[in-house]
Amino acid sequence: MQPINQFTGVVCPLNRTNIDTDQIIPKQFLKRIERQGFGQFVFYNWRFDDDGNKREDFIMNQPQYEGAEILVAGENFGCGSSREHAPWALLDYGFRIIIAPSYADIFYNNSVKNGILALKLTEEEVAVIMERSKEEGYRLHVDLEEQSVKDENGFVAHFDIDPYWKKMLLNGWDEISVTLTEEDYIRQYEEKVYGQQYS
Repeated sequence: MQPINQFTGVVCPLNRTNIDTDQIIPKQFLKRIERQGFGQFVFYNWRFDDDGNKREDFIMNQPQYEGAEILVAGENFGCGSSREHAPWALLDYGFRIIIAPSYADIFYNNSVKNGILALKLTEEEVAVIMERSKEEGYRLHVDLEEQSVKDENGFVAHFDIDPYWKKMLLNGWDEISVTLTEEDYIRQYEEKVYGQQYS
């Protein structure tokens, strides 16, 4: 996974609450067996009409949000089914950071495990970002080490994150990578128990 430490990106505001995983990546697109390629289908039913044409009134289809890497949304983001394809789709589309007041637990865990920083701010702070991101080119600077979010106009907010998740994201580790940091102990255990080294 790609590490996240300091990150600056254009913000796309999706001012909706209770966005579920079936809206993030509809079930008809879950046939792929690899993690790549889901980004083109993210929020498909909102982005496209029945004929596959882009809906001009949907926020992500507006030119000023093309290439946005930070998504800000309402509370309970990622509710519904536990499909891991949802963070795969968001990441593949280009979102590295999601900001919301709250998340469904399974979605939050899946996001961090796949390299997305899903950070929580207060409803008031999210409302400020929603309003300011209506301006073209609005960007946020996120500092994971300092656990802060800032813009160029004086907005500053701080967020909490579990130290375990923070370490994983800073280093670009998935859970296999975390296990391999204990490789010497694993090797010693194998030699002690089995009398040989497994590879």
